[in-house]
This record gives sequence, structure tokens and C-alpha cells, in this order.
Amino acid sequence: MHPRSRMNLARATGIGSLAFLLVSSPAAAEPVVAGLHRNDQLSERDKGHLLISELRCAACHEGLGQAPSAPDLRGIGERVDAAFLEKFILAPATHDPGTNMPDVLGDAAGEERQQLAESLSAYLLSVPRQAPSEEKLAAGDPERGKELYHQAGCIACHSPLDGEGEALPGDVGLAHVPTKYFRHGLVEFLQDPVKFRPAGRMPNMGLSRSEASDLAAFLLGPDAKDSPVEKPESPHTLVEAGEKAFAELKCASCHDTDSSYKPLLSPAGNDLDLSKGCLSASPGSAPNYGLSEAQRESIRVALGKEDKPPAPADAVKMRLTQLNCISCHQRDDFGGVPQSRDGYFHSTEEALGNESRIPPPLTLAGAKLKPAWMNKVLYEGEQVRPYMTTRMPQYGTEALDGLTELFGKADEMEPFEFAELDRESAPMMRNGGHLLVGNQGLNCIACHNFNGKESPGMKGLDLMTSYQRLQPAWFDAFMRNPGKLRPGIIMPSFWPDGKAVQTEILEGDTDEQIRALWHFFSLGRSARDPAGLKAEDSRLVVTDKARTYRGRSSVAGYRGIAVGFPGGLNYALNAQTGALSALWTGEFVKVGWQGQGPGNFNPIGRAIQLAQDVPLLPEPKDPWPLHPVRSKEVPVNPDPLYPRQHGYAFKGYSIGKGGVPTFRYQIGDVRVEDSSVPLVGGFLPALRRTLTFESPEATELYFRILTGGIEKDDSGAFRTKEVAVASDSETPESILRPAADESADKELIFKLAIPAGKSSHSFTYSILR
Repeated sequence: MHPRSRMNLARATGIGSLAFLLVSSPAAAEPVVAGLHRNDQLSERDKGHLLISELRCAACHEGLGQAPSAPDLRGIGERVDAAFLEKFILAPATHDPGTNMPDVLGDAAGEERQQLAESLSAYLLSVPRQAPSEEKLAAGDPERGKELYHQAGCIACHSPLDGEGEALPGDVGLAHVPTKYFRHGLVEFLQDPVKFRPAGRMPNMGLSRSEASDLAAFLLGPDAKDSPVEKPESPHTLVEAGEKAFAELKCASCHDTDSSYKPLLSPAGNDLDLSKGCLSASPGSAPNYGLSEAQRESIRVALGKEDKPPAPADAVKMRLTQLNCISCHQRDDFGGVPQSRDGYFHSTEEALGNESRIPPPLTLAGAKLKPAWMNKVLYEGEQVRPYMTTRMPQYGTEALDGLTELFGKADEMEPFEFAELDRESAPMMRNGGHLLVGNQGLNCIACHNFNGKESPGMKGLDLMTSYQRLQPAWFDAFMRNPGKLRPGIIMPSFWPDGKAVQTEILEGDTDEQIRALWHFFSLGRSARDPAGLKAEDSRLVVTDKARTYRGRSSVAGYRGIAVGFPGGLNYALNAQTGALSALWTGEFVKVGWQGQGPGNFNPIGRAIQLAQDVPLLPEPKDPWPLHPVRSKEVPVNPDPLYPRQHGYAFKGYSIGKGGVPTFRYQIGDVRVEDSSVPLVGGFLPALRRTLTFESPEATELYFRILTGGIEKDDSGAFRTKEVAVASDSETPESILRPAADESADKELIFKLAIPAGKSSHSFTYSILR
């Protein structure tokens, strides 16, 4: 900041005569990029480029690529203690050693530095955002939190806190956390870190609210405050001065606070003097990152030569280093779980060996996994190893952008496809695969689950995910020699040196046996159970309270939830989109036990199929965005971002009185609770659905409730031949318009006025047949 600007700021805040001391701020500790401190595989140039990215140099200097999003500072006062915020602005590296946040106060010193920190803090505390949920916060169990911290994967980036494990270079420090966070704010952050830090460097670990409470209790200790203490508002002049300083110090180049001030431009990357400014040992008025000489030199190397994009293999190394994937995964000869951290990785199926507790290697990952499945893992949190206690982090869309495609370019195997089956050979080949998997063949089910059913022995990953997950070339190579692609795996080789161990099936032909397995796995849910699996009862019965069942379903998608009530009224919810997607009466569901997880379900009897698209949007888009359709040919979601890109996020559900579930999801910043109960005593079977909204500000939502041949009757209800829907109040405005979906004539949309705070709307679905 220019000295004249600081003098103007001093006048604005009431400090008319300020002695400017030519004393620099405390020296900053070297910024930590966790993966970079653990990876010596990158060239000096690539290390420099990675530092340029992680330090967000491109936020100020043009021509340096795209800077990752900085933390969202709106509403920071609801999460972070005001005293810590001011101290952190004064000396970031002192109060959070290793932080990538530079000291932006330049060569300001003494009272001037203190005043700048105070005004900036006052401004940031004044910037509003949605307050933390008013949902009652459980006290949290620190012992459970300690166990979670050391087993779920936190120790991949942070030091163990059990008094036993040692710290490693690159560990991100947590000593500042107890003085930084309020308990309520830390729980909100731990549940969805990417919401507050969209760059994804602190990923979402899939914590439930109770788990987040336990972890917060462990990290904060018993003296933590639940929420901010009420205090007088800062003087307007102080807040205004802080907002101006926020722009002049170029904080607004990284952080978006909706300020009216615009950040000042800095020299473009190719016009920089590499011996001055941020790259100097004494940055003066420039931001001080506290760079080590080695870090400064890496950045100079990256900036000092004519640049060209890295080769795909090198680009993958950079991305895995950037996200610190290499703390858990090995790729080629770098990365992997450090020996000193090995004991923190556990499994519920220890007999499966390291395969069951150590995250899989990423060598040839782009050639191993089908792109659609890799997207499913990265964006949807799909897992096939439920026995592994370490969780796969969810980094968010910004951090993962283009990663699947990059793996595909970097990893190649010789092209290979299994020959398709003709009508004559199909029965023989599929029967051969069925025999090979069973206990009279290769006995694969002795170690692997099958179509959602548990193995009678070890519970290895479900065999029926193979066709969905794996590329043919990798599957063929792995079957022939598992140990070559997965060193240390306990899976035996059934075709050593290309010769089949089982010689009685398909005449012992190696090629035909592997081909038969591939085509058998391609049958998915329709595959017959192999010999050796226990049969399960397929019909679920509702007794004296509501029953909830989760699984795949043709009426509710791949994240379907069926709810049945005593008396025979049933519905299904598509949790992927939040749509109430089916209604039926009579018996509940029949479970196929053939899908992943608990098994797929289908209604017993004919269901009324409703739309499965995202039903709530902040604007009435025309045409309404329709969900991607899956099929046997397209078994994984072709558009994994569909719900998220329209603001929808499923947040789980709870079971209340009488077994009635309440589903929780979010549309943008609006939280929704969704609960339905049958109406008793009416002429027609009917379901009353109540949506309870919690919004930080007054807004509108558009609810697409029905599609098809819709007509409005004299009572004000809207009906098709099978179902009628009506609002229980006269408030919502209705929109009846042609539907974009070819299977529906019209679509009915209710315009819902959502006030700030809590509100609710109820709707009745009546079954007409």
C-alpha cells in the first residue's frame, strides 16, 4: 500500500498524526503446500508453477493462468473469533504457521499496522452471509472425534494428535484452531468445507452432523465457545476504511466480499522484475508470503523461461501433488502412505490384506477406470470399498475440473475390446461366467460380494461393479496377472503363464474364460446368483410403523428411497434430485438383492410414475432441465454434475415418530426439510407432503410438482388420469405450460414465496385409481 494511501486511511479512522516506523512485520514462516513438501518428483519449473497457482499469483498478475478461488469471507464472523481474525491479519504466519495467506500490510509498522488490522477486521465482520443452522448442536464426543480424526483420513494432511505419531514435512498445522473457531462455526465448516473454500484444498470428508460435532469437540477442547459473543457494532468510519483498505491492499483480488471498491491492477506476469516485490527476501510494501529461497528460485525458474504446457503425465503429477492425493495413493514410483502413517489406515476386512485398508494405487488409473466411473468417484463420492475406514475426499468441481480427461491422456494401454456375443454363443458364455464365479468354478465369491449379497467368506469389493468400473484392456491384463498391476494383492492368478487352472469350464480356454467373466459381469442386476450364495427373502412388509428402504429402483433412480406406511400407501423419493417420483397403494416393495449395496427395489403392483427431475429451482427455466437417463448401456450417470449445477445437494434424512422419515436437502442457500404422511379418512388415498424452508433472505423458488396430461378441475386441484395435486394454501401462484419432456404434455409449476427464516408449504397428492 502506498504511504499516501495509508495516511488517508489514518485520517479516515481518526488517527491524525501517526508516526510511521520503518519496521517490517514479523518474518513469515514458509508457506506449506502439503503435497509439494512430500513430492520430489516434480521438476523445478513444475514446482514453481504449482507455487504460482497455490499462492494465487494470477489473482493480481495477468498471464499466469487461473488462480484457485480464495476462501469465502462472507459471514466469517459467524465462524471465526474476532480477536483471532485481527491477530491473523496482523501476522498470518505467526498465528497460522505455514498459511498461504501473505502478510498484506507491507512495511506498515507499529500503531499504523495495528489500525489497518483493526479496520480490515471490522469490515470483514460486517460482511453478511447465511448464519449457521439453528438446528440444535449436539455436544459432541471428543473420544469419538479423536478416533474419527485418526481413521477417516485427516492424518493424510495433518499431523497425528494422539501423542504417538510423528509430524511430517508438509503437515498442515492445526494449533490455531481452538483460538480461531466457534464450535457451531467449525461444525458447519467441517460438514461442507468446499462451501467456504471452493478451491477444495480442504475437501469434504462426508461427515454427518454428529461426526462433525464429535470432531469439533476433539479439535476445540472443552472450553470452546458455541457461537460469537454479542458485541457493539464497529463505527461506520472504521468499517468504511476497512473496505477501502481491502481494495487498496488487493485483498479483493483474491477474496469476493461484494465490495463496491475494485482491486488495483499489478504488473502482468511477463513484466515482473524477478528480484523484487513478492520474490524479494524483503518484499517491502508488496505482499509477504515468507517464501524460502528455494521457493523463490522455483518460481523464478517457472517465470524465467519460455513456457509450454506440461506433458499429460507431468500434468497429472502436478494435480496429484496440488490436491495431496499422493499422501494416500501411490502412482508409479512416487507418493503412497508414509511408513510412519501406515498404522492409521484400517479395515473391517483385515484378512484381505493391504488391499482392504490402503487406498488403491493410481498407476494407469486413466487406462483402468472408465471415464464415467471416474467422474462418479470424483464428483459423486461413489465407493466400492465400504470396508476401508479411510474416506475418499470430495474436492469440489473447481479442483477436479479436467482431471478425468487428463488421466485419459496420460495413461494408455494397447487398445483391446472383448468380442461381442452373438445369439448362438451368448448362453454358453454367460453360463460359463456364472460357473466360474461360483464355488464349483474359481470360487470368486469366497472373497468377493456379489450383486449386493455378502460373500460367505471375506467381503471383498462387489464383483458386479467390474463391468461398470473397468476398461476392457485393464480387466483382461489384470485377470491374467493380478500381481503385475497390483503388487502385493492377495488375489491369486487363475491363469498363470496364460494357462487356465480350471480346465473343465469352456474347455479350459483362457481367452474364452476371461471373456465369459466380462460378459457375465455386464449383466449387472439381471445376473444369476452363483452357487454358494445365500438366498434372501425378496418381499419387504410394513407392520405397525412406516418403513424406509434405500436402493436402486426403476421408479426412483440410482439413489432411490422407498417409504411405506401402515394401511398400504407408499411413495418413492429420488434422493439424487429430491423428486417425489412414484406413488402406489397395496404391498410395499420387492427387493432384487442384485444391485450394489442393499439391493434394488421395485414397487409390488403398478406405481404411478412421476417426474424424476430436480423439482425446485430459483427460476422457472424454460425448458425445465431434465435429469440424464441411465440404462444398461449407460449404467453410470453421464452428467454427474446435473443436480449440483442446479443448486441441489442431498443432506441425508432422519427417522421421527412412527418411523416417518424427514429428508434434508439444499437448493442454493435455502435449506429444505421434506416430510410426507398419509391423510386418514378421505375418500381417496392421499399423501400430504410438507416442505419446510430455512432461507437467509426472502427469495422465490419454483416447484415443478407434476407432468403429463394435466387439467385443472373445479376444486382448484390439478389432475392427470392417475393423480391429483393441490396446494394446501392459496398462496402459491401456479404455472401450467407445455413440457419439454417428450413423455409429458404439460408441466405444473408452483411459484413459492420464501421469506427470510423458516416457512413451509404443504401439498396433497391424491391417487385417482
